[in-house]
Amino acid sequence: MTVDYTVRLRFSDKSQAASTHTNLSAVRLDRRALWIAGDETATIERLLADDPVRPAEFGAEASFRLADFVDLPGLDADEEADVEGLARTGHFLWAVGSHSLRRKQIKERHAGQKALRRLARVEGQANRQILVRLPITEVDGVPTPVSELEVDGVTHHAAALAPRDDLRRLLRDDEHLAAFLPIPGKDNGLDIEGIAVSDDRVYLGLRGPVLRGWAFVLELRPYVNDDDPGRLRLRPFEDGRLYRKHVLRLDGLGVRDLCPHGDDLLVLAGPTMDLDGPVRIYRWHGACRVEQPSIVRDELISRELELTYGEGDDHAEGLSLLGDDRVLVVYDSPAVARLTDDGAVIADVLLLPS
Repeated sequence: MTVDYTVRLRFSDKSQAASTHTNLSAVRLDRRALWIAGDETATIERLLADDPVRPAEFGAEASFRLADFVDLPGLDADEEADVEGLARTGHFLWAVGSHSLRRKQIKERHAGQKALRRLARVEGQANRQILVRLPITEVDGVPTPVSELEVDGVTHHAAALAPRDDLRRLLRDDEHLAAFLPIPGKDNGLDIEGIAVSDDRVYLGLRGPVLRGWAFVLELRPYVNDDDPGRLRLRPFEDGRLYRKHVLRLDGLGVRDLCPHGDDLLVLAGPTMDLDGPVRIYRWHGACRVEQPSIVRDELISRELELTYGEGDDHAEGLSLLGDDRVLVVYDSPAVARLTDDGAVIADVLLLPS
């Protein structure tokens, strides 16, 4: 991997105290605004570029609680949503939670039976099971989420996927994925870690499960029912299912993020298990034009970039286009060298192959 240049991401004291800056899981550029999510809050952050053409720093953070716009399924509105993907298209910003279960970790202070009991505990969090669409408008020249937005006489509301279309419920009878629903994400269980939106298509990339080397991308066609404008519903495909499956040959890796590039999708790929690497960027050619479930291999997919990673740190978790030929990559558990003395964290800008 050759880094073209780096940018600084400067977070508020509150976000630093919540460790958002060291738990980055999703990113999407929106002109001079950079939308960011960490995986341990129920918020979306917005940073602003110092230069809209070639930014050296994003700062002036604003934080937006998801619960201020939509009803979250958890009893505690501030329980982490584990937002793992962001997409920006048209008048909307989209966010998706991991939908995963998690296994308790053994920490340094744990030993013996207590440590084993922790490792046996598996739990879920309701707020992780979200797909949210927020209207975006200009406020003082800056893209800003709002609860509702009128465009050409049509009012668009902030909306979340209706409980009756909850993805974990829909997948309970799936011949490939149902068996992995009770398994924690980092154990090759269900784990959504990327979203891309093109017209009315929503693509969700799965970090896990990976089956015999094949990674999964789910395609949805959400819409808003006029009788309940705060809820997204899923339009059925020709076979009656509310989702379509695509499987990608990513050399045994899972999907960590998705990003549209014309009719293609850029796929950030990494290990599904709790491993450091390898980490790569692939190009799924013509992904936004597919009209049937796809077996994505051979000429349909190409390896674009090989990314570096650390030992226990520097895990690439999000990517976004920066212009037509570059991508911005952010890291979870950044290495010490990425943390500046003045409180910023360093992200990389990579040049895509021509």
